[in-house]
Amino acid sequence: MADIDPGTFGAIEEVELNASSDIATKIKRKRLFAALACGIAIIGGGAYAYDTLVASKHAVTDNAYVGADVAQVTSQIAGPVSAVLVEDTQQVHRGDVLVRLDDTDARIAVARAEADLARAMRKVQGIQATDTGLNAQISARAADAARADAEMAAAKASFDKAQIDLDRRQSLVASGAVSADEVTAVRNALNNAQAGLRAAQASRAQADAAREAAIGERNANRALIANVTVDNNPEVLAARAELDQARVNLERTVIRAPIDGVVSKRQVQVGQRVQPGAMLMVVVPVQAAYVDANFKEVELAHVHPGQTAELTSDLYGEKVVYHGKVVGFSGGTGAAFAIVPAQNATGNWIKVVQRLPVRIKLDAKELAAHPLRVGLSMNVDVNVSK
Repeated sequence: MADIDPGTFGAIEEVELNASSDIATKIKRKRLFAALACGIAIIGGGAYAYDTLVASKHAVTDNAYVGADVAQVTSQIAGPVSAVLVEDTQQVHRGDVLVRLDDTDARIAVARAEADLARAMRKVQGIQATDTGLNAQISARAADAARADAEMAAAKASFDKAQIDLDRRQSLVASGAVSADEVTAVRNALNNAQAGLRAAQASRAQADAAREAAIGERNANRALIANVTVDNNPEVLAARAELDQARVNLERTVIRAPIDGVVSKRQVQVGQRVQPGAMLMVVVPVQAAYVDANFKEVELAHVHPGQTAELTSDLYGEKVVYHGKVVGFSGGTGAAFAIVPAQNATGNWIKVVQRLPVRIKLDAKELAAHPLRVGLSMNVDVNVSK
Protein backbone atom coordinates (compact mmCIF):
# COMPACT_ATOMS: atom_id res chain seq x y z
CA MET A 1 0.00 0.00 0.00
CA ALA A 2 1.33 3.37 -0.94
CA ASP A 3 1.95 5.89 1.78
CA ILE A 4 -0.70 8.81 2.09
CA ASP A 5 0.43 12.34 2.58
CA PRO A 6 -0.63 13.74 5.96
CA GLY A 7 -1.64 17.01 4.22
CA THR A 8 -4.20 15.12 2.24
CA PHE A 9 -5.85 13.96 5.41
CA GLY A 10 -5.90 17.52 6.62
CA ALA A 11 -7.61 18.73 3.44
CA ILE A 12 -10.19 16.00 3.64
CA GLU A 13 -10.90 16.86 7.23
CA GLU A 14 -11.25 20.54 6.36
CA VAL A 15 -13.74 19.75 3.58
CA GLU A 16 -15.72 17.58 5.91
CA LEU A 17 -15.76 20.32 8.53
CA ASN A 18 -16.91 22.92 5.98
CA ALA A 19 -19.69 20.59 4.76
CA SER A 20 -20.83 20.05 8.34
CA SER A 21 -20.81 23.84 8.94
CA ASP A 22 -22.93 24.48 5.84
CA ILE A 23 -25.40 21.83 6.85
CA ALA A 24 -25.64 23.34 10.35
CA THR A 25 -26.13 26.82 8.90
CA LYS A 26 -28.93 25.60 6.62
CA ILE A 27 -30.60 23.78 9.47
CA LYS A 28 -30.34 26.91 11.64
CA ARG A 29 -31.73 29.06 8.83
CA LYS A 30 -34.66 26.71 8.32
CA ARG A 31 -35.37 26.81 12.02
CA LEU A 32 -35.26 30.62 12.00
CA PHE A 33 -37.62 30.79 9.02
CA ALA A 34 -39.89 28.28 10.73
CA ALA A 35 -39.84 30.38 13.91
CA LEU A 36 -40.54 33.56 11.91
CA ALA A 37 -43.42 31.85 10.11
CA CYS A 38 -44.80 30.64 13.41
CA GLY A 39 -44.45 34.15 14.86
CA ILE A 40 -46.24 35.71 11.90
CA ALA A 41 -48.95 33.07 12.11
CA ILE A 42 -49.36 33.67 15.82
CA ILE A 43 -49.46 37.46 15.36
CA GLY A 44 -51.92 37.15 12.48
CA GLY A 45 -54.07 34.73 14.41
CA GLY A 46 -53.97 36.98 17.44
CA ALA A 47 -54.90 40.01 15.35
CA TYR A 48 -57.71 38.07 13.72
CA ALA A 49 -58.90 36.77 17.07
CA TYR A 50 -58.73 40.28 18.59
CA ASP A 51 -60.58 41.77 15.65
CA THR A 52 -63.21 39.02 15.74
CA LEU A 53 -63.65 38.66 19.46
CA VAL A 54 -62.90 42.17 20.72
CA ALA A 55 -62.57 44.93 18.15
CA SER A 56 -65.67 43.89 16.20
CA LYS A 57 -67.71 44.34 19.36
CA HIS A 58 -66.59 47.92 19.99
CA ALA A 59 -66.93 51.20 18.12
CA VAL A 60 -64.16 53.51 19.26
CA THR A 61 -63.38 57.14 18.45
CA ASP A 62 -61.50 60.05 19.97
CA ASN A 63 -63.45 62.54 17.82
CA ALA A 64 -65.94 63.31 20.57
CA TYR A 65 -66.73 66.46 22.53
CA VAL A 66 -68.79 67.45 25.54
CA GLY A 67 -71.98 69.39 24.81
CA ALA A 68 -74.94 70.82 26.72
CA ASP A 69 -78.21 72.60 25.99
CA VAL A 70 -76.93 76.08 26.79
CA ALA A 71 -79.54 78.61 27.94
CA GLN A 72 -79.17 82.14 26.60
CA VAL A 73 -80.10 84.89 29.05
CA THR A 74 -81.77 87.81 27.25
CA SER A 75 -83.83 90.82 28.23
CA GLN A 76 -87.48 90.83 27.22
CA ILE A 77 -87.87 94.59 27.65
CA ALA A 78 -85.71 97.61 26.94
CA GLY A 79 -84.12 99.49 29.79
CA PRO A 80 -80.90 100.57 31.50
CA VAL A 81 -79.03 98.04 33.64
CA SER A 82 -78.93 99.02 37.31
CA ALA A 83 -77.12 95.98 38.71
CA VAL A 84 -75.29 92.84 37.55
CA LEU A 85 -75.13 90.27 40.34
CA VAL A 86 -73.07 87.44 38.80
CA GLU A 87 -69.69 86.90 37.20
CA ASP A 88 -68.34 84.44 34.66
CA THR A 89 -67.72 80.90 36.02
CA GLN A 90 -70.21 81.49 38.88
CA GLN A 91 -72.54 78.60 39.73
CA VAL A 92 -76.20 79.66 39.79
CA HIS A 93 -79.51 77.95 40.43
CA ARG A 94 -82.80 78.36 38.61
CA GLY A 95 -84.53 81.52 39.83
CA ASP A 96 -81.40 83.28 41.06
CA VAL A 97 -81.30 86.99 40.18
CA LEU A 98 -78.70 87.68 37.50
CA VAL A 99 -79.42 91.25 36.34
CA ARG A 100 -81.66 94.10 37.49
CA LEU A 101 -82.96 96.80 35.15
CA ASP A 102 -84.10 100.27 36.22
CA ASP A 103 -87.82 99.80 36.97
CA THR A 104 -88.91 103.46 37.16
CA ASP A 105 -90.72 103.45 33.82
CA ALA A 106 -92.25 100.05 34.52
CA ARG A 107 -93.69 101.20 37.87
CA ILE A 108 -95.19 104.29 36.27
CA ALA A 109 -96.75 102.10 33.57
CA VAL A 110 -98.31 99.88 36.27
CA ALA A 111 -99.79 102.91 38.04
CA ARG A 112 -101.20 104.23 34.77
CA ALA A 113 -102.71 100.83 33.93
CA GLU A 114 -104.29 100.60 37.39
CA ALA A 115 -105.89 104.03 36.85
CA ASP A 116 -107.16 103.01 33.41
CA LEU A 117 -108.71 99.86 34.89
CA ALA A 118 -110.47 101.84 37.63
CA ARG A 119 -111.74 104.31 35.01
CA ALA A 120 -113.05 101.49 32.82
CA MET A 121 -114.88 99.87 35.74
CA ARG A 122 -116.53 103.16 36.68
CA LYS A 123 -117.49 103.75 33.08
CA VAL A 124 -119.19 100.36 32.88
CA GLN A 125 -120.93 100.97 36.19
CA GLY A 126 -122.11 104.30 34.77
CA ILE A 127 -123.45 102.55 31.69
CA GLN A 128 -125.39 100.15 33.90
CA ALA A 129 -126.80 103.06 35.90
CA THR A 130 -127.70 104.86 32.69
CA ASP A 131 -129.85 101.91 31.69
CA THR A 132 -132.15 102.58 34.65
CA GLY A 133 -132.35 106.26 33.75
CA LEU A 134 -133.19 105.47 30.14
CA ASN A 135 -136.00 103.16 31.26
CA ALA A 136 -137.38 106.06 33.28
CA GLN A 137 -137.10 108.32 30.24
CA ILE A 138 -139.07 105.82 28.16
CA SER A 139 -141.78 105.77 30.82
CA ALA A 140 -141.82 109.56 30.83
CA ARG A 141 -142.12 109.66 27.06
CA ALA A 142 -145.00 107.19 27.24
CA ALA A 143 -146.72 109.51 29.73
CA ASP A 144 -146.13 112.42 27.36
CA ALA A 145 -147.73 110.42 24.57
CA ALA A 146 -150.74 109.66 26.77
CA ARG A 147 -151.07 113.34 27.67
CA ALA A 148 -150.79 114.23 23.99
CA ASP A 149 -153.56 111.74 23.24
CA ALA A 150 -155.78 113.43 25.84
CA GLU A 151 -154.97 116.89 24.51
CA MET A 152 -155.64 115.74 20.98
CA ALA A 153 -158.99 114.25 22.04
CA ALA A 154 -159.93 117.51 23.75
CA ALA A 155 -158.86 119.50 20.70
CA LYS A 156 -160.89 117.19 18.46
CA ALA A 157 -163.96 117.66 20.65
CA SER A 158 -163.53 121.42 20.55
CA PHE A 159 -163.14 121.29 16.80
CA ASP A 160 -166.28 119.14 16.37
CA LYS A 161 -168.31 121.48 18.61
CA ALA A 162 -167.11 124.53 16.70
CA GLN A 163 -168.00 122.82 13.41
CA ILE A 164 -171.52 122.01 14.67
CA ASP A 165 -172.02 125.57 15.96
CA LEU A 166 -170.97 127.01 12.60
CA ASP A 167 -173.27 124.65 10.69
CA ARG A 168 -176.25 125.65 12.87
CA ARG A 169 -175.71 129.38 12.52
CA GLN A 170 -175.14 129.19 8.80
CA SER A 171 -178.54 127.49 8.40
CA LEU A 172 -180.19 130.43 10.25
CA VAL A 173 -178.46 133.23 8.39
CA ALA A 174 -181.04 133.24 5.58
CA SER A 175 -183.94 133.72 8.00
CA GLY A 176 -182.19 136.59 9.72
CA ALA A 177 -182.24 134.84 13.11
CA VAL A 178 -178.44 135.00 13.36
CA SER A 179 -176.39 138.03 12.62
CA ALA A 180 -173.37 138.01 10.37
CA ASP A 181 -171.13 139.04 13.27
CA GLU A 182 -172.17 135.98 15.25
CA VAL A 183 -171.45 133.71 12.30
CA THR A 184 -168.03 135.30 11.92
CA ALA A 185 -167.27 134.75 15.62
CA VAL A 186 -168.30 131.11 15.37
CA ARG A 187 -166.18 130.62 12.26
CA ASN A 188 -163.17 132.10 14.04
CA ALA A 189 -163.79 129.74 16.95
CA LEU A 190 -163.79 126.84 14.46
CA ASN A 191 -160.48 127.96 13.00
CA ASN A 192 -158.97 128.22 16.47
CA ALA A 193 -160.25 124.76 17.34
CA GLN A 194 -158.76 123.38 14.13
CA ALA A 195 -155.39 124.95 14.95
CA GLY A 196 -155.54 123.51 18.44
CA LEU A 197 -156.28 120.07 16.99
CA ARG A 198 -153.28 120.31 14.68
CA ALA A 199 -151.06 121.39 17.56
CA ALA A 200 -152.29 118.45 19.63
CA GLN A 201 -151.57 116.08 16.75
CA ALA A 202 -148.05 117.51 16.43
CA SER A 203 -147.49 117.09 20.16
CA ARG A 204 -148.64 113.50 19.88
CA ALA A 205 -146.18 112.81 17.02
CA GLN A 206 -143.39 114.52 18.96
CA ALA A 207 -144.13 112.38 22.02
CA ASP A 208 -143.97 109.22 19.91
CA ALA A 209 -140.67 110.30 18.33
CA ALA A 210 -139.17 111.12 21.74
CA ARG A 211 -140.23 107.74 23.07
CA GLU A 212 -138.71 105.91 20.10
CA ALA A 213 -135.48 107.89 20.53
CA ALA A 214 -135.36 106.94 24.20
CA ILE A 215 -135.91 103.27 23.32
CA GLY A 216 -133.10 103.38 20.73
CA GLU A 217 -130.74 105.04 23.19
CA ARG A 218 -131.59 102.42 25.81
CA ASN A 219 -130.99 99.57 23.31
CA ALA A 220 -127.63 101.03 22.32
CA ASN A 221 -126.69 101.34 25.98
CA ARG A 222 -127.78 97.78 26.71
CA ALA A 223 -125.63 96.47 23.83
CA LEU A 224 -122.59 97.63 25.82
CA ILE A 225 -123.56 95.65 28.91
CA ALA A 226 -125.62 92.75 27.52
CA ASN A 227 -124.84 89.36 29.10
CA VAL A 228 -121.82 90.70 30.99
CA THR A 229 -121.00 91.94 34.44
CA VAL A 230 -118.65 94.71 35.38
CA ASP A 231 -115.75 92.24 35.78
CA ASN A 232 -116.10 90.57 32.38
CA ASN A 233 -117.08 93.62 30.35
CA PRO A 234 -114.83 93.92 27.27
CA GLU A 235 -113.58 97.37 28.23
CA VAL A 236 -112.73 96.19 31.74
CA LEU A 237 -111.05 93.04 30.37
CA ALA A 238 -108.94 95.13 27.98
CA ALA A 239 -107.90 97.48 30.80
CA ARG A 240 -107.09 94.51 33.05
CA ALA A 241 -104.98 92.95 30.27
CA GLU A 242 -103.02 96.19 29.99
CA LEU A 243 -102.47 96.12 33.75
CA ASP A 244 -101.32 92.49 33.61
CA GLN A 245 -98.89 93.36 30.81
CA ALA A 246 -97.54 96.30 32.80
CA ARG A 247 -97.03 94.07 35.85
CA VAL A 248 -95.28 91.44 33.71
CA ASN A 249 -92.96 94.12 32.31
CA LEU A 250 -92.22 95.22 35.87
CA GLU A 251 -91.32 91.64 36.82
CA ARG A 252 -89.11 91.41 33.74
CA THR A 253 -86.89 94.18 35.08
CA VAL A 254 -85.50 91.40 37.31
CA ILE A 255 -83.75 88.85 35.07
CA ARG A 256 -83.37 85.43 36.66
CA ALA A 257 -81.46 82.25 35.82
CA PRO A 258 -83.65 79.96 33.65
CA ILE A 259 -81.81 76.78 34.72
CA ASP A 260 -79.11 75.51 37.07
CA GLY A 261 -75.64 75.91 35.64
CA VAL A 262 -72.48 77.97 35.28
CA VAL A 263 -72.47 81.57 34.03
CA SER A 264 -70.43 82.07 30.86
CA LYS A 265 -69.90 84.77 28.23
CA ARG A 266 -71.22 87.57 30.43
CA GLN A 267 -71.48 90.63 28.20
CA VAL A 268 -73.73 92.98 30.18
CA GLN A 269 -72.43 95.91 32.24
CA VAL A 270 -74.02 98.34 34.70
CA GLY A 271 -75.36 101.43 32.92
CA GLN A 272 -75.74 99.65 29.61
CA ARG A 273 -79.14 100.07 27.94
CA VAL A 274 -80.26 96.67 26.73
CA GLN A 275 -82.76 95.92 24.00
CA PRO A 276 -85.26 93.04 23.86
CA GLY A 277 -83.58 89.88 22.61
CA ALA A 278 -80.02 91.05 23.20
CA MET A 279 -77.90 88.28 24.75
CA LEU A 280 -76.57 89.23 28.17
CA MET A 281 -74.89 85.94 29.13
CA VAL A 282 -75.35 82.19 28.91
CA VAL A 283 -75.94 79.58 31.59
CA VAL A 284 -74.34 76.22 30.88
CA PRO A 285 -76.05 73.24 32.58
CA VAL A 286 -72.87 71.29 33.27
CA GLN A 287 -74.86 68.87 35.43
CA ALA A 288 -76.78 67.80 32.31
CA ALA A 289 -73.85 67.59 29.88
CA TYR A 290 -73.76 64.97 27.14
CA VAL A 291 -71.22 63.81 24.57
CA ASP A 292 -71.47 63.99 20.79
CA ALA A 293 -69.22 61.27 19.34
CA ASN A 294 -68.45 61.74 15.64
CA PHE A 295 -68.12 58.21 14.29
CA LYS A 296 -67.17 57.41 10.72
CA GLU A 297 -70.12 56.24 8.68
CA VAL A 298 -68.42 52.86 8.13
CA GLU A 299 -68.33 52.32 11.92
CA LEU A 300 -72.03 52.77 12.56
CA ALA A 301 -73.49 49.58 11.07
CA HIS A 302 -73.96 47.96 14.47
CA VAL A 303 -74.46 51.07 16.64
CA HIS A 304 -78.01 51.75 17.82
CA PRO A 305 -79.76 53.58 20.67
CA GLY A 306 -79.65 51.88 24.05
CA GLN A 307 -76.11 50.50 23.78
CA THR A 308 -73.69 51.21 26.62
CA ALA A 309 -70.49 53.18 26.28
CA GLU A 310 -67.40 53.89 28.30
CA LEU A 311 -65.80 57.31 28.05
CA THR A 312 -62.65 58.99 29.26
CA SER A 313 -61.75 62.64 29.06
CA ASP A 314 -58.49 64.36 28.34
CA LEU A 315 -59.21 66.48 31.43
CA TYR A 316 -59.07 63.64 33.96
CA GLY A 317 -57.25 60.99 31.94
CA GLU A 318 -57.89 57.26 31.85
CA LYS A 319 -58.19 56.97 35.62
CA VAL A 320 -61.71 58.41 35.48
CA VAL A 321 -64.11 56.35 33.38
CA TYR A 322 -67.62 57.59 32.59
CA HIS A 323 -70.45 55.26 31.70
CA GLY A 324 -73.08 56.37 29.23
CA LYS A 325 -75.78 55.22 26.88
CA VAL A 326 -76.40 55.92 23.21
CA VAL A 327 -79.62 57.95 22.90
CA GLY A 328 -79.73 58.77 19.20
CA PHE A 329 -78.13 59.95 15.98
CA SER A 330 -77.95 63.39 14.44
CA GLY A 331 -80.18 64.09 11.46
CA GLY A 332 -77.19 64.73 9.21
CA THR A 333 -73.42 64.80 9.02
CA GLY A 334 -71.34 67.77 9.99
CA ALA A 335 -70.71 68.60 6.34
CA ALA A 336 -74.45 68.66 5.63
CA PHE A 337 -75.01 71.41 8.25
CA ALA A 338 -71.88 73.40 7.46
CA ILE A 339 -72.26 77.07 6.58
CA VAL A 340 -70.60 76.32 3.24
CA PRO A 341 -71.63 72.71 2.46
CA ALA A 342 -69.46 70.52 0.26
CA GLN A 343 -70.36 70.67 -3.44
CA ASN A 344 -70.34 66.97 -4.21
CA ALA A 345 -71.94 67.52 -7.60
CA THR A 346 -68.86 69.20 -9.08
CA GLY A 347 -66.67 67.53 -11.68
CA ASN A 348 -63.58 67.30 -9.49
CA TRP A 349 -64.88 65.07 -6.74
CA ILE A 350 -63.02 63.00 -4.17
CA LYS A 351 -65.01 60.77 -1.86
CA VAL A 352 -64.41 61.57 1.81
CA VAL A 353 -65.69 59.31 4.56
CA GLN A 354 -68.25 61.30 6.51
CA ARG A 355 -68.78 61.40 10.26
CA LEU A 356 -72.19 61.30 11.93
CA PRO A 357 -72.67 62.70 15.45
CA VAL A 358 -73.97 60.15 17.96
CA ARG A 359 -75.48 61.53 21.16
CA ILE A 360 -74.39 59.76 24.38
CA LYS A 361 -76.03 60.46 27.72
CA LEU A 362 -73.71 60.41 30.72
CA ASP A 363 -74.37 59.01 34.19
CA ALA A 364 -75.52 61.90 36.39
CA LYS A 365 -73.72 60.68 39.52
CA GLU A 366 -70.41 60.25 37.71
CA LEU A 367 -70.86 63.64 36.11
CA ALA A 368 -71.51 65.23 39.51
CA ALA A 369 -68.38 63.58 40.94
CA HIS A 370 -66.19 64.69 38.01
CA PRO A 371 -67.79 67.70 36.29
CA LEU A 372 -67.11 68.35 32.62
CA ARG A 373 -67.28 71.52 30.59
CA VAL A 374 -68.71 72.11 27.13
CA GLY A 375 -66.20 71.51 24.35
CA LEU A 376 -63.83 69.19 26.21
CA SER A 377 -62.40 66.26 24.24
CA MET A 378 -63.56 62.74 25.04
CA ASN A 379 -62.61 59.18 24.06
CA VAL A 380 -65.61 56.97 23.43
CA ASP A 381 -65.91 53.19 23.34
CA VAL A 382 -69.40 51.88 22.45
CA ASN A 383 -70.13 48.24 23.13
CA VAL A 384 -71.95 47.10 19.96
CA SER A 385 -72.23 43.45 21.01
CA LYS A 386 -75.57 44.04 22.72
